Amino acid sequence: MFEGVMVAIITPFSDGRVDEEAFRRLINRLIEEGITAIVPCGTTGESATLTHEEHRTVTEICIDEVKGRVPVLAGTGSNSTSEAIDLTRHAKQAGADGALMVSPYYNKPTQEGIYQHFKAVAEAAPLPIILYNIPGRTSSLMLPETIARLAEIDNIVGVKEATGDLNLMARTIELCGPEFTVVSGDDALTLPLLAIGGRGVISVAGQVMPRQMVEMYNAFKDGNWEDCRRRFFDLLPLFRALFLETNPIPVKTALSLMGSIKPGFRLPLCAMSPDNEAKLRQTLIDYGLIQ
Repeated sequence: MFEGVMVAIITPFSDGRVDEEAFRRLINRLIEEGITAIVPCGTTGESATLTHEEHRTVTEICIDEVKGRVPVLAGTGSNSTSEAIDLTRHAKQAGADGALMVSPYYNKPTQEGIYQHFKAVAEAAPLPIILYNIPGRTSSLMLPETIARLAEIDNIVGVKEATGDLNLMARTIELCGPEFTVVSGDDALTLPLLAIGGRGVISVAGQVMPRQMVEMYNAFKDGNWEDCRRRFFDLLPLFRALFLETNPIPVKTALSLMGSIKPGFRLPLCAMSPDNEAKLRQTLIDYGLIQ
């Protein structure tokens, strides 16, 4: 269910509030361009600064607009196990197809603590769960051995890997076996991870150039290796530009420059520096996305 080019969708704001109209437009564009799942309320969706009410509302809007056309993988992670349970239960009740759950951040739990956290959520909220391993943001690395233990729980079905370490990813695939889904959390590692058994990507760039991301993935699935590799290298400048500053600052700036959303972040995120915005603008011009 959770493979291919899935998009970690932004949360657009207008006058400090969630811009529902723009959000619905983004969802429909992504589906029309062929993406395989939508992930609201993740890091790219600025979940850390959404109120609990907004978090639930964004998830509900996404599910309502998608209308079953593709799976919705709702972000429900927290550094509080009880809060993660509440958010995951809500996602299930709202009709989400699964939950994306970041490893607990700030607390720096042990590997046993990480295991017990996800086990508790999985037992309390029987929804398919994709783990999210991103130690650069959480200071909480899930080791492959811990992921393998979690993979034995029926409704923990995969992991989004954003460690940047292909050695760890390969070990996870080795330990968890072919039934466990490993997807990239980094656009620039999509092709390398696919090559060692990954199933796709939860993408940032997929909201800027969704069709091209889907074409790259489809070329891989069809065994057109040279075409896939060419498409991957064609997209690399975009991958780099979208991480000139902290995600989602560049991708929201790009979508704003493209006219898809109004500019708007939640502090402590703020506008790009003029130099980096100029670099991003030139990248979009080079791709023919703006004039």
